[in-house]
Amino acid sequence: MVKRDSYLNRIIHNMWNGEVKVITGIRRCGKSVLLFELFYEYLLLRGVQDDHIIKIELDQRRYYKFRNPITLCEYVETLVAEKKSEKFYLFIDEVQLTTKVIDKENAGIEVSIYDMLNELKAYKNLDVYVTGSNSKGLSKDIATEFRGRATQIHVFPLSFEEFYSYAGGDERSAMDTYMLYGGMPRLLALTEEKDKKDYLSSLYSELYIKDIVERNGIEREDILNDILDFLASQISSLTNPTNIANALTSTKHEKVNSALVSNYMQYIIDSFLVSMAKRYDVKGRTYFKYPNKYYYTDIGLRNARLNYRQYDPGHMMENIIYNELLYRGYSVDVGVVTDRTGGANVQREIDFVVNDADKKIYIQSAFRMDTDRKESSELASLTLTKDFFKKIIVRMDISHNFYDDNGIFHCNLIDMLLGRMELF
Repeated sequence: MVKRDSYLNRIIHNMWNGEVKVITGIRRCGKSVLLFELFYEYLLLRGVQDDHIIKIELDQRRYYKFRNPITLCEYVETLVAEKKSEKFYLFIDEVQLTTKVIDKENAGIEVSIYDMLNELKAYKNLDVYVTGSNSKGLSKDIATEFRGRATQIHVFPLSFEEFYSYAGGDERSAMDTYMLYGGMPRLLALTEEKDKKDYLSSLYSELYIKDIVERNGIEREDILNDILDFLASQISSLTNPTNIANALTSTKHEKVNSALVSNYMQYIIDSFLVSMAKRYDVKGRTYFKYPNKYYYTDIGLRNARLNYRQYDPGHMMENIIYNELLYRGYSVDVGVVTDRTGGANVQREIDFVVNDADKKIYIQSAFRMDTDRKESSELASLTLTKDFFKKIIVRMDISHNFYDDNGIFHCNLIDMLLGRMELF
């Protein structure tokens, strides 16, 4: 089992902080294992009694009754209310499956899981942890729903470092495997390529698409699938709902409304299947409304979506770097800088503007820089910033890392992903 220490340490750090710990992430990325196995084992090793860890898995039939928030709250209260000198831990899995109900005993008001969890966290002897795989189901503003008393810990599929800690072997071979199949944890137990491909495909057909359709009442599942295909084929490329609607109108021979596409794209983002990177004007310090870039949360899911037909390592590498930066907790934008050389007015792109509080770096992704033209193209946007923030080019065609004459750091992708160099 991959230990996933970065997430476990964050949970441990936030124990008994008076807030509900909300663990989010795409389904099957390992949230439940993190909470119900890794953190559970940690508590037992610290001497916590098993009967003081209350575990409720709302997607399991035996726990269906607790989808009623009032029933759940009353059950937990019977366990902790009379034992105020003893500490309890509450784990709830897939909390977004619960629904609002009418509290007949309190003037018939409507209550939700948030109301009940806010009530439960008032118990000083109870530490509350919940997981959820949809930002809409959990609310897009978790802090608001929990009245500013929630700690969110977002879990991603395995990073390359986590994957390699289990897979081992030749680093480049492991990188090739990771670039093709990604980091969904279940893959570690599968050895045959067909089994891996079948598993990733089944996640779409049996889980992700059904979840999005049922949760949002989607009527045009065909358009949803078309959007997923389009986004998969266009990772690292700029686009917007209007462009996608126009493309679908052309291929489907019917008018596809851009507002519908926009809504469906938001549902996909809410499910944590895809994330959006906004474009940022480095000089003007403002955000563009559109177009933006979209990246798959897991590169293996992206490849499976296209049935492995579109193997473009440059774009796939960029997607992996983007996910790695999010995994490390950074805020990431797509940078734009204007080139006015010789009277021109050309917008050039910096793949990633990475922010860590008051610190900032620029990162360019370049699978290879084997021609003068390619090198000039990759360096141009970085040199145009004319500031003193660190500038990095991540590459796959170099065996050692170095600074060039412009002070730009050239870094091997595997070294970056395995944490052998400091970004900041």
